[in-house]
Amino acid sequence: MLQQIFGILSTLSTPQLVSVLVVPVLFAIVVHEVAHGWVAKLLGDPTASRLGRLSLNPLKHIDPIGTIAVPALLVLLRTGFVFGWAKPVPITWENLRHPKRDMAIVAAAGPAANLLMALFWAVLAKISFMLPDTAAWIAEPLRYMGLGGILANVLLMVFNLLPLPPLDGGRVAVGLLPGPLAWQLSRVEPYGFFILIGLMITGVLSYLILPVAELVVRLLVAVVGL
Repeated sequence: MLQQIFGILSTLSTPQLVSVLVVPVLFAIVVHEVAHGWVAKLLGDPTASRLGRLSLNPLKHIDPIGTIAVPALLVLLRTGFVFGWAKPVPITWENLRHPKRDMAIVAAAGPAANLLMALFWAVLAKISFMLPDTAAWIAEPLRYMGLGGILANVLLMVFNLLPLPPLDGGRVAVGLLPGPLAWQLSRVEPYGFFILIGLMITGVLSYLILPVAELVVRLLVAVVGL
């Protein structure tokens, strides 16, 4: 299913591809971060709220490299793999009612938000196929945007669930593991970015992510009947 989506999007010119992906990719990254802050507030930490970071205004979250440069480069190079990041939402773990457990919940909120957004874009894609031929002017852009939204959110979700700090999956694992193992895993965080670069260069990252992403996309497609 992933290959089918890649194939459909590959028929677009580069300007067309950028135009239909900019909104899904931007909000995949921004809503992901807002979800962390929103759940942290529910669990006792109002830091993100006090700093005005519980906003969907992209300007409050944009990281010039992670939100703009990296996703744009991956789209322009037609790598078939898009990811990025926003400025991390600040979390004061001492404010959480149960810091170890709650940090795992806060970390899981970002990927969960991406799953919900992927479902939203899948519904929009389904609607685009139901529109009459006379509405092709809106149906086609909506279809491409919906498929791009599925792709961007599923890949971002699966990528972030890798059990490697500082990714969300690593923080979830630290929160769930017993103390000594959690401490050992948390020590990997300063090297996490370099490990990810190594996995990307060697192709191992795609090997880890794409099969899981394929399964998630198939489930979404089955749920909405796309």
